[in-house]
Amino acid sequence: MSLPSSLTLGSLRVDTPVVLAPMAGITNAAYRRLCAEQGAGLYVCEMITSRGLVEGDQHTRDMLVFDELETTRSVQLYGTDPVYVGKAAEILCAEYGVAHIDLNFGCPVPKVTRKGGGGALPWKRGLLGRILEHAVAAAAPYDVPVTMKTRKGIDEDHLTYLDAGRIAQEAGAAAIALHGRTVAQAYSGEADWGAIGELAASVDIPVLGNGDIWEAADAVRMVEQTGAAGVVVGRGCLGRPWLFRDLAAAFGGEEVKTLPTLGEVAAMMRRHAELLCQHMGEERGCKEFRKHVSWYLKGFAAGGEMRRSLGLVDSLAALDALLADLDVDEPFPASELGAPRGRQGSPRSKVVLPEGWLDETDGLGCVLTEDADAGSGG
Repeated sequence: MSLPSSLTLGSLRVDTPVVLAPMAGITNAAYRRLCAEQGAGLYVCEMITSRGLVEGDQHTRDMLVFDELETTRSVQLYGTDPVYVGKAAEILCAEYGVAHIDLNFGCPVPKVTRKGGGGALPWKRGLLGRILEHAVAAAAPYDVPVTMKTRKGIDEDHLTYLDAGRIAQEAGAAAIALHGRTVAQAYSGEADWGAIGELAASVDIPVLGNGDIWEAADAVRMVEQTGAAGVVVGRGCLGRPWLFRDLAAAFGGEEVKTLPTLGEVAAMMRRHAELLCQHMGEERGCKEFRKHVSWYLKGFAAGGEMRRSLGLVDSLAALDALLADLDVDEPFPASELGAPRGRQGSPRSKVVLPEGWLDETDGLGCVLTEDADAGSGG
């Protein structure tokens, strides 16, 4: 089969069928800019809550920062109340000029599933449909496509992804992204690409595959195996923004695998820190940068003292002095290719859900209190 070279979401055309998954504390404006400098794609803002946005929560508004070169603004929205989600979608379109809204029904974080949100919500098929309908109706006058992200289900005994695909299509969603794990799996084990293929065969809207894309070759294999219209990449790009360069090349029919030297990685680290400081100021930007150090240096020989110092960096000048001591010619550690990155953890024996959540599957009578402060992505 020939690979897709672009992705169409309603009226929005994405030049490469690759989406950066929203990750809390990671996919801020600086990181999205850094990834976009590497290759074309759709770069999604950190997840925000619909209640926080509607009620004017300052922290939520502060997260809605876009880089001046960010021409296609994409936001992931979390919510459990159809009215709140609809109002929030309208605010995003009218006040923030977004070009794409993704609804999060995949977050596995216990504080989210406990309230019936994230990956728990698709069990309530009626409620899922109502939320999607409200969001699609609110965004339609602005010609903004609405998509949804979900998981296979709560656990292997409570799968929801095929119903979710049908409901998304009926509600007018422009696409559905499936992370091939259950909520119970969280980020452990292997993603089930077979489920992605099954979903792609069952709906007419584009299906995006998510899970275990560590290299560009993985993305190509996923699309070939599943018939997905594109891929969603999360943990695979942590400390490796150049993965988007490889992905753009692969979907363009080129064989490119970026294996940067430690000197080139150091230059990327410097650029990342610089962008964070531009957006947040030097003190906060450097603090935000610290969490990325271990991902950038994964597999390299840089010693513990160097890593500790980089993890305490408080200015660009201090960062420059430390980076200058790295061995610029050290080759990229081949052992890290194809290896999982970021959190993995263990599967959960029990998913935390509201009392009686599994008793019925409609959910339209549910009164769920939305958190103004929710989880990560999914």
